[in-house]
Amino acid sequence: MTLLIVAGIITLALLGVPLFAIIGLAGLVSFHYAEIDSAAIFIELYRVASSPMLIAIPLFTLAGFILAESKTPQRLTRLSQGYLGGIPGGTPMAVLVACAFFTAFTGASGVTIIALGGLLYPLMLKEKYSKDFSLGLMTSSGSLGLLFPPSVPLILYGVVAQVSIDQLFLAGIVPGLLMIGILGLYGMWKSTQFKIPRVPFDFKKARTALREAAWEVPLPFLILFGIYGGIFTVTEAAAVTVVYVLIIETWVYKDIHPLRQLPQLMINSMVLVGTILIILGTAMGFTSYLVDEQVPMQAMEFMKFYIDDQLTFLIVLNVFLLIVGCMMDIFSAIIVIVPLIVPIAQSYDVNMVHLGIIFLTNLEIGYSTPPVGINLFIASSRFSEPVLRLYRATLPFLGLRLTGLLMITYFPALSLFLVDLIQR
Repeated sequence: MTLLIVAGIITLALLGVPLFAIIGLAGLVSFHYAEIDSAAIFIELYRVASSPMLIAIPLFTLAGFILAESKTPQRLTRLSQGYLGGIPGGTPMAVLVACAFFTAFTGASGVTIIALGGLLYPLMLKEKYSKDFSLGLMTSSGSLGLLFPPSVPLILYGVVAQVSIDQLFLAGIVPGLLMIGILGLYGMWKSTQFKIPRVPFDFKKARTALREAAWEVPLPFLILFGIYGGIFTVTEAAAVTVVYVLIIETWVYKDIHPLRQLPQLMINSMVLVGTILIILGTAMGFTSYLVDEQVPMQAMEFMKFYIDDQLTFLIVLNVFLLIVGCMMDIFSAIIVIVPLIVPIAQSYDVNMVHLGIIFLTNLEIGYSTPPVGINLFIASSRFSEPVLRLYRATLPFLGLRLTGLLMITYFPALSLFLVDLIQR
C-alpha cells in the first residue's frame, strides 16, 4: 500500500500537479500513517504566517514588479553604459551591473532576461561582440543579483533557516561583487580578443543618464543605510521601499498609471507571494513530520559515516545544490531543502549565514546550468535561439561562476567579513 501511495504521488508530480499540492498530500499521508493529527500542518502554516519578517516579502515583491513594469530597465541601461561603456569591456560590465541591480529588486532572473534582454543583447551585437558571447553573458547575468539586498530569496532563506536577515544582507555583498568582478574581467579579456574599439567617456551623456535615474540610484543605499544605521528594521525598510517606488514611478516619472496599471501589478505580485506562502506552509508542515521521524538525524548519521570533515561535506553539498538549482525554482528549493540541510550543516560547524550565501550562489548558478536550467529556456525563447546554442554559449560563464562558487564556499571570510566588521 505504501509503495502504491508513493507511486501515486510521483505520478501526480509528473502530471504537473502543483508543488504545494504534492507536498501537502505527502504530509497528510505521512501524518495519517504516523497517527498524528493532520492539524499539525495547519499549525505550522499559522506559525510561518505569523513571522513578522514575512511581511517584507510581499512588499519587496510588489516594489520589484513596479520597477519591472516601468522604464527603470531603460534608465539603468543608459546609466550603466554611460559610466562603464568607456572602459575596456565596458559594455559587458554595464550588462552585469544593470542586471544585478535589477534582479536584486525583482528577485526573479527570468524577469531580468525578458526586461533587459531586448535592450542589452542588441547593444552587444552592435558593438561587434560575438553572438555566443552575448547570449552567454545575458543568460548568466539574469540571476546575478540574487545575493544583493533586498533580494527576496535572501529574506526567504532567513525566515526558513531562522537566520538574521540583516546579516544575510551584509554577507551577500562581497560574494555578489566577486561574481560580477570575475565575469567582468572575462568580458574585458574578450573585448581585446574581439578587438572592440574603446569609446571615449562622454561626460555629458553620463551626466544626462545619471540625472534620468537620479531617483532610482539611491534606492539600495537608502535600504542599507536605514537598516544598518538603526533607522528602521528590514520589514520597515520594505514598507519604505514600496512607498518610495510607488511615488517615483507614478508621480515623478509617471511610468505607471495608478488606476490602469497599478491594481493589476498588485494582483500579479500577490499571486506570486501567495504561491510562495502556500508552498512554505505545506513544506514546513511536512518538514515537521520528517523532524519527528528523525529523518535529518538519520541522514546526518549516514553522512557522518562516509564524510568526516567539513571540506568534503561542502563539496557534496555544492554538487547536490547545483542539481537542485537546475530542477527547482529558487523559492521552492529554499522552502523544501533548507530545513533538511540546516541541521546537517550545523553538525559540521558550518556558519548558518555562510551556508545561506553558499545555498543561494548554487541556485543562482543552477538557473543557467545545462541541461534544464530555467534561464536557458527563457533566453532561448527571448532571443529566438535554439536551446543547444545556449548550452554552448553559457559553458565558459558556468566555469567562471563555479570558480567564484569555490572561492565563496571555501573562504568563509568573503561572506562573513562585513558581518563581523559591523558587529564589532
